[in-house]
Amino acid sequence: MVYLAVVFNFSVDGIKALFAKKEASEEESTELEEGNFEAVADVTVKTNDLDLTGTTVEEKKPIVKEEPEAEKKLELERTPPFERPVVVDAPTPDASPLLEDVQFDIEATKVEEETVSEDDGEGMGEYDPTLDLSHYKKPPLDLLEAYGKGEISVDQEELEGNKNRIVSTLKNYNIEIERIKATIGPTVTLYEIVPAPGIRISKIKNLEDDIALSLSALGIRIIAPIPGRGTIGIEVPNLNPDTVSMKAVLSSEKFQHSKMELPIALGKTISNETYVTDLTKMPHLLMAGATGQGKSVGLNAVIASILYKKHPAQVKFVLVDPKKVELTLFNKIERHFLAKLPDTDEAIITDTQKVVTTLNSLCLEMDNRYEMLKNAQCRNLKEYNAKFIARKLNPKEGHMFLPYIVLVVDEFADLIMTAGKEVETPIARLAQLARAIGIHLIIATQRPSVNIITGTIKANFPARIAFRVTSKIDSRTILDAGGADQLIGRGDMLMSTGNDVIRLQCAFIDTPEVEKVCDWIGSQQAYPSAFELPEFIDESSGEVGAVDLDDRDALFEDAARIVVQHQQGSASLLQRRLKLGYNRAGRIVDQLEAAGIIGPFEGSKARQVLITDEMSLEQKLQHKS
Repeated sequence: MVYLAVVFNFSVDGIKALFAKKEASEEESTELEEGNFEAVADVTVKTNDLDLTGTTVEEKKPIVKEEPEAEKKLELERTPPFERPVVVDAPTPDASPLLEDVQFDIEATKVEEETVSEDDGEGMGEYDPTLDLSHYKKPPLDLLEAYGKGEISVDQEELEGNKNRIVSTLKNYNIEIERIKATIGPTVTLYEIVPAPGIRISKIKNLEDDIALSLSALGIRIIAPIPGRGTIGIEVPNLNPDTVSMKAVLSSEKFQHSKMELPIALGKTISNETYVTDLTKMPHLLMAGATGQGKSVGLNAVIASILYKKHPAQVKFVLVDPKKVELTLFNKIERHFLAKLPDTDEAIITDTQKVVTTLNSLCLEMDNRYEMLKNAQCRNLKEYNAKFIARKLNPKEGHMFLPYIVLVVDEFADLIMTAGKEVETPIARLAQLARAIGIHLIIATQRPSVNIITGTIKANFPARIAFRVTSKIDSRTILDAGGADQLIGRGDMLMSTGNDVIRLQCAFIDTPEVEKVCDWIGSQQAYPSAFELPEFIDESSGEVGAVDLDDRDALFEDAARIVVQHQQGSASLLQRRLKLGYNRAGRIVDQLEAAGIIGPFEGSKARQVLITDEMSLEQKLQHKS
């Protein structure tokens, strides 16, 4: 809304002069009924945000409107300013109307201007990391088999019989209960009892073996009390256990509509609900159990869950298989989902010495990623990739889209026995630091003893899965609690996430199903090679031999400038910037060290760049030439 105010300043002498002038003008011209009035008027225009004052000057204008003698009224002419314009929002009438009939027409025009958002400033939109394999299709669920009936098969007679045996056994020891409730699962039924007031929980807990004897069943487990419920649980295996198929778990709504970064569908709970968790929240997973209890099937279920949910650009696997036969099926997806060292032929690592090199290479990748996150001012990989997708990070400054890396070790005990500290140290370092930059570990072992699963490793693996073990000591080693020795096997497992221990039936995926999934993925368009990890040179082979600087590489000077500009002396940097192979980049690194441009190899640390600026480098290059 615009407000307009007009103020006229008159004095007594001005009024007298006005009438005197009118009489003089009537004598001079009889054709005009009125003489023109000339005055200086102060016009003040006030708006909500504008205050302008303009002063009119004298100017004669012809009178357009004639009025009778009796209706003569005082008129005021507004003339344009002498030197500067008067800025008003309302148009000024051409003729001089009567003072009482002054009409102001105010027109407010709304101007709509097009705005350009920051994201569209360059007209490029968001970066899509999946465009390199834009035609990639995720495996269909038809490749998996539907095992089991998929429904509860426990009859009423079995439930009533177990209930009566539990109640009668407790009564034999003078333990009264108020009520009992049964929750039927695929392999185990949970009976929740509420004891009468005054009954001690420890008294029921000590009757574990007596209840198992009365029920004539193995795998009786008492939870006293169940956290958050105020009841005591007795888990009894079903006479006819059902098989949980991987197809049923992956086709569930909970998995299909999950928004997790790395969703893992492990199986079903006692209440027959699909259990889906996020690997990035764990952030590392330790699996242990006796031979033949389902560890390898559990690993295949974890890997299959990620393959069914993620694009090859979003996640990479580093597979370590000392047994050489468990993970060989995933060779077919090498150029899609696997990562390996630059100088290796096979992506699945079976040799112990290569395992040590790969783990140290992952430590280098971890350090490089933390440096990139520091430069981008991000706290974790999710924030970093979100910034890169929004094109807020410049690839010319070394930034790139970083996929998640999942390290899977199938038999950790064998590595500890053959390599010892060489394996344990990088594993512990990755477990402590690698969570924020998207490197997650899944370690499986069939020997859960304290010299294999040490305190350092356990402290950094809060998520643990225990399949059936042979002794209570092994159960306490894995879970810090008993119960794993009372499982019934065949995928029956306990999962600890720090506080709660959940009993699950692991989903079953057979070898032919894994082969079908790998064939489906391997038949599609792939990257030129597997994802390459940074180079790692052993300290024993880190010394540079005699290098002839007269026979320097043609790209030696370009490589020297890149190293000085980035203050980072690594072969992987030269590979990316100069598009070189690993062997040639390694030779150039040796020549740079011999020329005194970069320092010697320092284990897991990056090589030190000895020249700080480009001017010193040019002087050194001219001196060498």
